[in-house]
Amino acid sequence: MDVVLVVSVAALAATGVLMVYSATRGPTDPPDRSFLVRQALFVTIGAAVMVVVTLVDYRRLRDWAWTLYGAMMLGLLGVLSPLGQQSKGAQAWFGFGAFQVQPAEFAKAVLILTLAAVLAMWAGDIDLRRLAVLLGVSGAPMALILLQPDLGTVLVLVSIVLGMLLVAGLRLRYIVALTLVGLIGVVGILNSNVLKQYQKDRLTAFLDPGRDTQGTTYNVTQSQIAVASGGLTGEGLFDGRQTQLQFVPEQQTDFIFTAVGEELGFAGAATVLGLYGVVMWRIWRTAQLSRDLLGTLLCVGVLSMLAFQVFENVGMAMGIMPVTGIPLPLLSYGGSSTLTTFASLGLVLNVHMRRFR
Repeated sequence: MDVVLVVSVAALAATGVLMVYSATRGPTDPPDRSFLVRQALFVTIGAAVMVVVTLVDYRRLRDWAWTLYGAMMLGLLGVLSPLGQQSKGAQAWFGFGAFQVQPAEFAKAVLILTLAAVLAMWAGDIDLRRLAVLLGVSGAPMALILLQPDLGTVLVLVSIVLGMLLVAGLRLRYIVALTLVGLIGVVGILNSNVLKQYQKDRLTAFLDPGRDTQGTTYNVTQSQIAVASGGLTGEGLFDGRQTQLQFVPEQQTDFIFTAVGEELGFAGAATVLGLYGVVMWRIWRTAQLSRDLLGTLLCVGVLSMLAFQVFENVGMAMGIMPVTGIPLPLLSYGGSSTLTTFASLGLVLNVHMRRFR
């Protein structure tokens, strides 16, 4: 068991529960504890899922890859039907009473397992025909998620695919070509009718943060104010003005890093980023220690997912990256994201435990 990784993950998850409570408790007494209770429940269930994933040999989990892939596709199709729920312009959830399930979040872990199984079977021998198959396997869930529409999750999946293909041995010129195609695709989406106008405005707001500060750039402006207010040591837990008066929209989910920056300051934010650094270092170390290509690719897929999400989310909170709605792993409020992150880290611990056999 990689104790350093487990302790770092536990510290991040505990910080997330605390900051979600701070962002949602409200300015009046008694404070609202409903988000605190639910996020603590998500973390508890997520930790249990991580243990289960860790205990089942990852070479046996490979046998379930295509079954899980089929279930994922059914979920993504189902959420686009009348069974799905629409919220904030995207039809991305199933509702179960007070809880919601977002299939696109689970697609991240399932795609990592499926691609790792296929690439390991081919042992790094990827010709154009096989590359086309891989792009088809990866592109199908991306197309369904784009119909929701959820460009942020699609970008996370793209980062996973590129990271795994690179380590699996795909030639660099193909990687460069795929990256260019991806960039052209993003530009095409921004100039099409796939996204609504307010979603396009939100994605491009970081390019001109001084434009329409009460409208399209309101989120970015308020998040920058919150982060800048923290100074070196922060305004104190539960004492951040921007956080407690709830000036930052969606602060408990997409903008949870602003609560860290405002209330815990540069020292707290640097500590959180340092913990993410430790997590990524341990994942990369496990990828190198793995005794087979399957284990290495599983770790690289998880590393690509987490690295892109942390970079994009923190950059978004500081106003230097587009607002894409990507959660900050282990810190943002949300059951689907929390469970997916814990399950993915369970895959890494799984590989680490079996590095000698």
